[in-house]
Formats: sequence, C-alpha cells, structure tokens
Amino acid sequence: MNEPTTQELQQLRVIVDAARERRAEDVVVLDLTQVSSTLDYFVICTATAGLQLNAVQQNIRDQAVEAGLPHPTVEGPSERWLLLAFGGNIIVHVMTREAREYYDLEGLWNDARVLDFPEVPQA
Repeated sequence: MNEPTTQELQQLRVIVDAARERRAEDVVVLDLTQVSSTLDYFVICTATAGLQLNAVQQNIRDQAVEAGLPHPTVEGPSERWLLLAFGGNIIVHVMTREAREYYDLEGLWNDARVLDFPEVPQA
C-alpha cells in the first residue's frame, strides 16, 4: 500500500484546517489511491446551507492557494453541494447534511482508506 507523500499530507492538512476554521463538520479524508485509477484523495465536509457553505469553500480556496496548491476548478455551486478540484489529485466536497446523507460518498467509496487528521488545539 502506498503511503501519501509528505507534500500530499501537508496539502490535505491545509484543506482540513481551512474547512474547520469555518466550522465545517465531520471533515473526512478518503485515500482513493488503492481503489481508483483516476482519483487520489477526497476531502468531504458538512456545512449548513448558503452562507456557511460559501464561507467554507472560500477559506479552503484561499488557504490552499496560499500554501502553493493550484487554483481549484469549482463545480456547482448549488445550495447543497460544492466541489473544488485541486489539479487531479485532491477533490473537496462541501455538502449540506442532507446532500451528504443522500449521496453517501463515504458509503460509495467504503473500500477507501480514511486518513486521520486530528483537530489541532487552538492557542
């Protein structure tokens, strides 16, 4: 099993922390490298509709680009689900709770490994 590179882990950490800064809930990182030939990582998080969904995606975008990731392409946006694609290797899904339950990406990709990014205590 291939382990994520240090650079990939740093990029994922920036995205996870940026989502949590805007109070995204249930942030999950799926390592798809062993189960997909075209996808590497999904970051999935829950936000309430509207303003929080936009705040989460904007903070992720800003922090990620500042950390050296490419400018993401944005799919959507809709009131329920927004997708940010950072190149071909990291896809971020910001979803309302209803959309997340309905589409069940974690269930669809249940054979993917979940990477652990514990919350960093705020100083």
